[in-house]
Parts: sequence; structure tokens; C-alpha cells
Amino acid sequence: MIIEILKGNDAKILRHDEKVILALVPNDKLRSTAELLFKAGCYYATGVGVDERLLGVGFSMYHIFNCESEKRYVVLKAVASNLRIPSITPVISGANWAEREAMDMVGIFFDEHPEPLRLILPDDWPEGIHPLRKEFHYNERPPRIEFKPSKKEKKPGVMEVPVGPYHPTLHEPEVFELHVKGEEIVGAVYRGFHVHRGLEKLAEERMTINQIPFLAERICGICGYTHNCAYAQAVEDAAKIEVPERALYIRTILLELERLHSHLLWFGVAFHLLGFDSGFMHTWRIREAFMDLAELLTGNRKTYGMNLIGGVRRDIDEEKKKKVLEIFEKTKKETKEVLDNAAEMKELISRMEGVGVLPKREGREIGVVGPVARASGIDTDVRRDHPYAAYGDLEFKVPVYKEGDVLARFLVRYEETFESFWIIEQALDQLPPGDILSEDYELPEYAVGIGATEAPRGEDVHFVITEGGNKVYRWRPRAPTYNNLPAVPIMLMGEKLADAPIIIASIDPCFSCTDHMVIVDGEKVCRCSLDDYLRRL
Repeated sequence: MIIEILKGNDAKILRHDEKVILALVPNDKLRSTAELLFKAGCYYATGVGVDERLLGVGFSMYHIFNCESEKRYVVLKAVASNLRIPSITPVISGANWAEREAMDMVGIFFDEHPEPLRLILPDDWPEGIHPLRKEFHYNERPPRIEFKPSKKEKKPGVMEVPVGPYHPTLHEPEVFELHVKGEEIVGAVYRGFHVHRGLEKLAEERMTINQIPFLAERICGICGYTHNCAYAQAVEDAAKIEVPERALYIRTILLELERLHSHLLWFGVAFHLLGFDSGFMHTWRIREAFMDLAELLTGNRKTYGMNLIGGVRRDIDEEKKKKVLEIFEKTKKETKEVLDNAAEMKELISRMEGVGVLPKREGREIGVVGPVARASGIDTDVRRDHPYAAYGDLEFKVPVYKEGDVLARFLVRYEETFESFWIIEQALDQLPPGDILSEDYELPEYAVGIGATEAPRGEDVHFVITEGGNKVYRWRPRAPTYNNLPAVPIMLMGEKLADAPIIIASIDPCFSCTDHMVIVDGEKVCRCSLDDYLRRL
């Protein structure tokens, strides 16, 4: 069906295999093609703006769709004409942030975009300078311009309550503007991207393909390994590298170990926000055992540093397998006891049931992923729909609930926690013999690759264009929170102000995937380092 849609819209097929369909679409057919793909069941994963002038192409936009029914990613490529490309946001709301990001970072303008505002660049960044253009170097610092925020019109009886710029419990920078009438939330605006670290630019300009995995792992302080895997898979996809089977199983074990400690961390945060601090302390106590396991298997509690292109750096021997199973015997029982007790507490259930509802239709339009999607009746999981690592050889269930509230997100993570135990036990039992790293490959020039993993928070998508040698021409990582955050204002509407913290936390947000520093000083907004700000005083 997908090929018929593409050919019917005069698309030129550039790649067509079992994993990816890449098609060059005429600009006048881009919006209709995207709309037809969405109606055919493909949801919007992400978009990537690319400066391809060095390749003789110009500026391009790659729109990436997840086509679960065909177990492929479908990539629509459009080339800008006089820096302009038709926006697909009017027909697919999930493309909003990706197009605005390409506008900021590459300088592509999207015709008829309903919200053509800056997304990532700070307000005092000068016009006409775009950091991901090839002539802009990673260590440049453009002069800042003076910026005064416009005055907002206040609605009678509505109070604005800021949550941020530093979240009181999640320990990350974000700003939610909650508009409150009495105790009811009648409006919510999210403003993020306060801590953009320029990882893409650094990787493209300074790093080799085997240095980037270590940078990718630092995208997230909790689930960095899944980013590491997604990047490695993207390069391996572009270069058609066969990864040894034993390495694929080791990656699977570490990915599920990461899901275990990430979910337990979330349970602890949720319990704390709900006033159940003994639950918080018990889940984090149990989580310590999994951090120790990570150290046993990789040498580090976090940032494992295990992947290279073509495999992994460390093996798992029989002694380590035995130790993992010994610790599992104790921790699985403890985890079940704590979570079962919590799930039976009426005080907790009443704070989560029917609260922060995200309807399935709106979730699909936005493109939410992971437990947020599965709690709203969207049956999606990259491990099953696009098997990678060793997931195709293993059995596991994908829990799906239809209620779409905070309780459903709790229950999805509850079931996933015990599925992770089962997956690791299977992978250890079936761990095949053989090599753990394939080094016999050459990196092709300007090949497109996609790597996707099911992170604890949902689908990670990494897009690469190789440069040949040992470099990448373009690398774009997209974390799951990028797709889930636009759904939070919908969850907040009509709810009580007191429920806002647990509703925001229920998507398990990770705000630090992109980073700027924001300091609000009276009427002026200054985005700069703390040192710079202090020098200006």
C-alpha cells in the first residue's frame, strides 16, 4: 500500500528494503502524500532538516513515518525551493516541532505552518544564523541581540501559575505556564529547550563514527544506552553491517536492565509526588541492585560505554550470568511485593484514576510513543514492530490499556517491569557463542540509515547520513519525550492544579535531551551561561 501511495504522488523511490523506504517527493505533492500515509496508519516519528549544499542538492527535509503494519520506516524527502518547503503540520500536527526545529537550526521556511515561531534557538539569537548549516562551526559564538518579551493579555479571573524554570521534583529545567481559574487548569503552555548542548554539531564536525556512541550515551542521564544502541543501529543500517548474534543478545540484556532501573526510578518519583515516600525509598532501594548489576556487566553503573559500530566491547561470561540470576531471584520478589502493595492502596489509585486523560485519537495525531501511547490504547512497541538486537528471538507481551489516564501509564510500566525480567532471563539462557564485534566493514559515502529502539520512555529514532571514511555528514537523535511533551497540555486541561505535578511526571519526561540556559531578569530574557550572566551584573 505504501509504495502505491508514493508512486501515485510521483515520488521517486531512492531506497526500498525490509527496513526503510526512502522517497523523494515533489513539493506540490508532499502534503497530500504525508496525509495519505497518516490515514494508512503510519504515524509521524520525526523530521530532520539537512544542509546538503556540499552534495549539490541544497536544503532538504526528511519526514520519517513509522509504518507498523509493514514493519518499516517510511522517509519522505523534500528539497527546498528558494529555502521554502510546504508545511505538513496543517494535516499532521505531530510535525509541528520538527519543522520549527529545522527552521531554527537549518533555516528552511515552511509555507502555511500554523505556528512559525522559534522552538530551540534563544530569543536573543540573531536572525539569519542557523547552527546546523555547514559554514557555521561548532565553536562560534554569534553576538546576541536585545530582546524584550511581548506583554501578555491577561484574562479576567484567570491566574498564571509557572511551573519551572526548574522542576521542583524532576530536577530538570522546563517551564509550564498553567492558566488557572479557581482550582481548575483552563490552559497550559509548555516552553522548553533550555539546555541545548549542540551534540549534533559536535558529532558532525569533530567526532568519528566510533566516538559518537559515547556522546550519544550522554543524551540522557537515565536511558543513555538506548540512544547509544539507536545510533549504532543507524550507522549499521546505512553501511549494511552484520552484527554478531552474541553481541545482539548482550545489547538486549543491557537495554532491558536499563528499562528496569528506569521504570523503578519513575515509580519512586511518582510515589514521592503522591505523598507515598516509603514507596519512593523502597523502589529506589531495589533499583540499586540493578545499578550494581550494570557495573558488574559493563564496568559502570551508568554510561556503560559498551557499543561500537558492529557490536559490543565486553562479553558476558558464565560467572556473570550466574550472578545476574542470583540477584534476579531476590529483586523480582521484592519488586512485586512493593508494586503490588502500591497498586492496592486506594489513596494512590484515587489520585491517578481518571486523571490526566489523553484520548487515543489525539495521541495518535501528535505521535506519542512508549508507555504514554500504550496507556491510551495505541498498540505500538519498536521491539515487536521493528525487531532489533535479539528481540525477534524472544517472547514478551506488550501491555496496552485504553483508559489513557495516569493510572493506565502506571499499570503499563508495572507490567513492562516484569516483562523485562523475563526477557533478560531468556536472553541469558539462549546467549549464543561466537564473536562480539565485527570490524570488517567500510562506511559508504552519503548513505541514509535509521536506528530505532524502544527506550523506557518510548521510541528513540536516530537518523544518519554517512560521509564515508569514519565520519557522519548528519546525525539527528530524537528522544521519546520530544513526541510526548506536546500531549501534556491536553492532559492538563480541566484538571485540578494539585494534580499537575503527577500529570506532568506521568509521561516520565526527560527535559535535558536538548539544552539552553535561560535566565529571566526583569523584563529581559537572557539565554546565556551562568558565568556570562554574573559577569554582566
